[in-house]
Amino acid sequence: MKKWLSITMVIAGLLLLTACGNSGSQTGDDKQLRLAHNLGEDHPVHKGLEKFADNVEEKTDGEITIKIFANGVLGDEKEVLEQLQNGSVDMTKVSAGALESFSDEYKVFSLPYIFESESHYRKVMESDVTKDIYQSTSDKGFIGLTYFDSGARSFYTKNTPIKSPEDLKGMKIRVMDSPTAIEMVKLLGGTPTPMPYSEIYTGLQQGVIDGAESNPTALTTGKHGEVAKSFSFNEHTIIPDIVVINQNTWDNLTDDQKTAFEEAAHEATEYHTKLWEEATDKAVSEAKNMGVEFHKVEKEPFIKAVKPLHEEFMKNKDLAEIMDKIKEMK
Repeated sequence: MKKWLSITMVIAGLLLLTACGNSGSQTGDDKQLRLAHNLGEDHPVHKGLEKFADNVEEKTDGEITIKIFANGVLGDEKEVLEQLQNGSVDMTKVSAGALESFSDEYKVFSLPYIFESESHYRKVMESDVTKDIYQSTSDKGFIGLTYFDSGARSFYTKNTPIKSPEDLKGMKIRVMDSPTAIEMVKLLGGTPTPMPYSEIYTGLQQGVIDGAESNPTALTTGKHGEVAKSFSFNEHTIIPDIVVINQNTWDNLTDDQKTAFEEAAHEATEYHTKLWEEATDKAVSEAKNMGVEFHKVEKEPFIKAVKPLHEEFMKNKDLAEIMDKIKEMK
């Protein structure tokens, strides 16, 4: 039933998209671009994208407007990325983990414990290293524009605190469809189980999975705290969300419009960061009221367990170069 509902939503969204005309539709010199994502309209990401759209319209004097399709109405991340490549939509927000299959360079963002702190993470995300990674998918039909926080990812389960890698043994843990995330959970002793975010709740409820890994907002916005009562702050990864734009759409912008997009994107990132910090604090408080217990974790055993993954990455000359640059920014 849930799969049929998802298919129905996608079909309805595509009909809506068709009714609105072709991607990048123009009226005189004006353009309307389409931006799709799979989160709710109350999510900080959606609010950040609204800020971006408003800023673009203002900075281009109304020459460019952006229509946002939220709630996965046009499909999940994979489906929207396909539409982005063929030009059906112009922009989307997608996890960096989902971009690994398009560019190996995005794998570094999913590497556990590559960032030593939040300040280290932000320094890297604002650097030329990240800007170069944004361009690495140009031959795939899109490029990155900016990033949004997605928080530090930790393990949460139905009722078992994950205080050491040994606690993960025999546990089925939902992960994104990311080779790096899958290998990480294997090294930590768990059984990685890729599945869409929308299926985590019922997966936990029905025992298909024992736990998942994400940030605290998943407990509240995704209501996972209703079925998962133990959250452990091992903070293995800080994987950003990336706002990407179709290459042709970008190429058809004037230089002034490109500057407007870049400025609007930077301002939207700053705006979203503040919203994200507030949302995370609120999520922890609300989750505690839902009966979720939070646990502090000694990270060193986790760091040691995933060391082979770092060593494997270093065998790739390009990834090794990026990793060295990231380490230099500590």
